[in-house]
Amino acid sequence: MKVLVVGSGGREHAICQAVAKSPRVSEIICAPGNAGIASMKVEGKKISCEAIGAMEFDKLVAFAKENKVDFTIIGMDDPLVGGIVDAFEAEGLKVFGPRKNAAILEGSKAFSKDLMKKYDIPTAGYETFDNPDEALAYLETAKMPIVLKADGLALGKGVLICNTLEEAKAGVKEIMTDKKFGDAGNHMVVEEFMTGREVSVLSFVDGNTIQIMSSAQDHKRAGDGDTGLNTGGMGTFSPSPFYTKEVDEFCKKYIYQKTVDAMKSEGREFKGVIFFGLMLTEEGPKVLEYNARFGDPEAQVVLPRMKNDIIDVMEACVDGTLDQLTLEFEDNAAVCVVLASEGYPVSYEKGFKITGFEKFDEENYFCFHAGTAFNEAGDIVTNGGRVLGITAKGADLKSARAEAYKATEWIDFANKYMRHDIGKAIDEA
Repeated sequence: MKVLVVGSGGREHAICQAVAKSPRVSEIICAPGNAGIASMKVEGKKISCEAIGAMEFDKLVAFAKENKVDFTIIGMDDPLVGGIVDAFEAEGLKVFGPRKNAAILEGSKAFSKDLMKKYDIPTAGYETFDNPDEALAYLETAKMPIVLKADGLALGKGVLICNTLEEAKAGVKEIMTDKKFGDAGNHMVVEEFMTGREVSVLSFVDGNTIQIMSSAQDHKRAGDGDTGLNTGGMGTFSPSPFYTKEVDEFCKKYIYQKTVDAMKSEGREFKGVIFFGLMLTEEGPKVLEYNARFGDPEAQVVLPRMKNDIIDVMEACVDGTLDQLTLEFEDNAAVCVVLASEGYPVSYEKGFKITGFEKFDEENYFCFHAGTAFNEAGDIVTNGGRVLGITAKGADLKSARAEAYKATEWIDFANKYMRHDIGKAIDEA
């Protein structure tokens, strides 16, 4: 079986690693991929990268047809929201991910908030605006702190938590007037600020059935102690000790299946991965956000613990037979620490040589490449803000955390930066 994976980050590297475990797969191509994926060596598998951008739908479809690709997996949000699944399906190609009309669940925060309101799915109170003056007038009477969200895709950075009215006004200017996040800021959601533990829950969906993966917890802020700017994610751990049996039962009753059913009722059948960003409030779990694909870096701690053949599960999602499978995960834990370029997420230099890959065994220690490339000499160099995701497994979260931080010391590159408190919440559990 020949599999094409579309994307270039740590999430796609984790997907490729999971796909490589499948005895059904003989060849994996990642477009455009990165240096880590291109360097993968798995006995009996041909693994390569193809220099086609994730938004070059026509080229990707043509490549899949010419190379007789059996199955395509879309890793990234932009192509999903842009309709890449529709483009593949139109040519009779088998592809994993939601169609454009379902990927709006992530593509528009206003849509997802309205959906939750209509179908009584627990979430924070909110208002939506497409006029900055109206947003500013609303904020004059709003309770602080408050959350401002750019409606569209913003690489996980289009959310501002404002503690004062002055901060909120500056946030409206940033999102809607200055267009810091581009067209994503044409519309804006103003949301009630919720307090509690955050938990990420990934799920497989086949349009009717939903199967929940192991829970995780991301760390979005750039600095230790959850300080600094929002990023795409600086690290994560799985499972979350705060995702209790009681929380799971509540979410299964009031959130998970209701979301799948709501999308179907709206004529937007969802097949693929739904990421539930949850806030565990005093009133119970509420939905912070939906994503229409694997989280990054959540995929880097969830997929290494999954026992199932990922191809079997993804095909079941496409074929509508997910109810015939049971997801199984190892009874252990995993922690991922992101090694970033100093200055991320604002500005940073690229092109620094990376060393220390040889100690990773891809069984208990993983080095997932996010922003890497080859230089002219053939060395792997830094090529992004988030460079590597260092993941380790352990018998429990504390041991996995210790092993992950130990493994971060094996890697060296100029301007290497990381948070030192990923998973610190484990100590409070």
